[in-house]
Amino acid sequence: MTQQQTGLLSGKVALITGASSGIGAAAARVFAREGASVVLFARREKELASIVDELKGDGHKAAYVVGDVVQPDDVARAVRFAVEQFGALHAAFNNAGYGVGRTPLHLMDDSVYDQIMDTNVRGVWNCLRQEITVMLEHGGGSIVNTSSVGGLVATPVAAPYVTSKHAVIGLTKAAAAEYGSQGIRVNAVAPGTTRSEMVAQWFDQNPGVEEMLHQLTPQPRTAEPEEIAEAAAWLCSDRASFVTGAVLPVDGGFTIL
Repeated sequence: MTQQQTGLLSGKVALITGASSGIGAAAARVFAREGASVVLFARREKELASIVDELKGDGHKAAYVVGDVVQPDDVARAVRFAVEQFGALHAAFNNAGYGVGRTPLHLMDDSVYDQIMDTNVRGVWNCLRQEITVMLEHGGGSIVNTSSVGGLVATPVAAPYVTSKHAVIGLTKAAAAEYGSQGIRVNAVAPGTTRSEMVAQWFDQNPGVEEMLHQLTPQPRTAEPEEIAEAAAWLCSDRASFVTGAVLPVDGGFTIL
């Protein structure tokens, strides 16, 4: 589903978290194709280096930082690096996230809850604080956070994940309300089931689940990571200049039923 370049993000510097695979890796390619200088941030250096080499080989400006969004110092280092490397930070896609197999709430271990909330909520919190600080110094910018259809509707046996993704939407709206007058837009994408390492593993462990989800979706298929990345790129671009505090479902219609 590769789209043609339109220059949607020409001249912008973008930070993408969770960029070593899935939606984040797709976003690195889409943002770069659309003219952005991209800084990739994730924990797995081998994967990051491979994507950056690919992008540079195609003539794009790209670099990476290894770190964990849960660690405030790592996030601060990544934001500083983006500014030092490319001169500014105009856009950020806070995409790093974590989910685990489906477990009834009363059987869920505390450590699982903590890990999901730390990555999905504190990670976005850490990123917003650093990104907003820099964007205020440079005249504004655009931030997109990755929520989920699980942030819009509840699904059984996934309480911590659903909680975390609802919280991402709350953070998105709060930040949008607070910084809109200062030139910073903050929005969220809410992907439906999207082909990624984590989802592929879930499908392998639960035969029939993918087909069941297709039956519940007006567009009966699994999304490709690039489809989510395209939505994030538009929200980060000046073409979405009057959009802030919005949650864009990219779910094939799953949440309308």
